[in-house]
Amino acid sequence: MPPTDFWTFAAVGFAAQLVDGALGMAYGVISTSVLLSVGVTPANASASVHAAKVFTGLASGLSHIVYRNVDWKLLALLTGGGVVGGVLGTYVLTSVPGEAVKPYVVAWLGLMGLVILYRAWRQTRPKVFSWKSPFPLGLAGGFFDAIGGGGWGPVVTSSLMGAGADPRKAIGTTNTAEMFVAAATSAAFLAALLTGHWETEGLRGLLWSVGGLIAGGVVAAPVAGWMTKVLPLRLLTWVVGFVVVGLAIWQGALLLR
Repeated sequence: MPPTDFWTFAAVGFAAQLVDGALGMAYGVISTSVLLSVGVTPANASASVHAAKVFTGLASGLSHIVYRNVDWKLLALLTGGGVVGGVLGTYVLTSVPGEAVKPYVVAWLGLMGLVILYRAWRQTRPKVFSWKSPFPLGLAGGFFDAIGGGGWGPVVTSSLMGAGADPRKAIGTTNTAEMFVAAATSAAFLAALLTGHWETEGLRGLLWSVGGLIAGGVVAAPVAGWMTKVLPLRLLTWVVGFVVVGLAIWQGALLLR
């Protein structure tokens, strides 16, 4: 892609990170969808987006730490599972078509969105979240994120909120963990390329696009962290619920084409 694509993808990265940093999801889904729409292969798109998420995730995580949106115990458990899941997902994506698992992600996404909307409607207060399940949740989120180039936020954030976690802590912690998961996934893509497990073409042509995604995302991250801190709790829950359901409908429509 030519250097002029830098500014186009900077705008995409800014918008995607603004949504992702404020609501805990959608950076990967938006960025990957745009890359796929211009003809990039799924594996190349996922590798590019995860490389960008290392930098945008760092900026977003620091922002959420400053605004005290991070639960450290939850962060450790999610990160551990996410790293393992991301590496496994990378191996699968570079071995078999990722489209085979997408229907399951979409179904889970839609279910969690409906649960969140129900909680917003009933004005359910956040519960004390169980610490027994974050590791396998991170494992599933990291796996589906690597497979589809996006899915960490929709799977992890929506599941945490569906289980009654504080939306601000769920969003902030998920975004912070994403940086570690993206780094592990990017390293797995690189290892697959260097060992010959994954043979690809066109990655070098995506450098300007990846640079744009990074630049736009880093600029948007501080604003998104502040938005999570100041938005009313019930409003935030409604917004996240509608975003999750909307993503599920959108992805479902794409699968039916």
